[in-house]
Amino acid sequence: MSRRLLIMRHAKSSWDQPTLSDFQRPLANKGLRDAPRMGSWLFAQQQIPDHIVSSPAQRARQTTLMVCESLGVEETKITWNPAIYNADLDDLLAVLASVPAQSNLTMLVGHNPGLEFLFTFLWGRSHDTGWKIEGSGDAELIKTATMVLLNLPEDWSRLTPGCGSVLWIKHPKEVMNEGQE
Repeated sequence: MSRRLLIMRHAKSSWDQPTLSDFQRPLANKGLRDAPRMGSWLFAQQQIPDHIVSSPAQRARQTTLMVCESLGVEETKITWNPAIYNADLDDLLAVLASVPAQSNLTMLVGHNPGLEFLFTFLWGRSHDTGWKIEGSGDAELIKTATMVLLNLPEDWSRLTPGCGSVLWIKHPKEVMNEGQE
């Protein structure tokens, strides 16, 4: 049986308070709108994670809590893992290796560039080998509040380059446009 990984970058953060550390930055108004919208979209798609692991940085924490509220998921299902903040690929692979074996849909909420490194590793692509996806533009692949769903092999601890297949990528604008149709 395969596993699914839902990667989500935190929603748009605020830079309005220069005295706050990067770790303490909260969500901006756009982020406060996008996070619950993405959670509601996940709920409508019946994609409800059975395990959630998130960076404890304020913007990731707010994003995770809002998404979980929209999904009806209790905070007790969330693991706040400090290794996700400023994580590189190896850090994120170690985080995933610690995911409970019985988890079929795990949600990982974190930050770039680590999430992009993880995604391109699992997908088997790199910025040099054609990582562009429709709607991603020329800059970041995983923009704020973007979600990526991957199908992965059974064992969370044996993830290798290219082992994942992309099921979908959703940006907040797409979700907002779907709701207006």
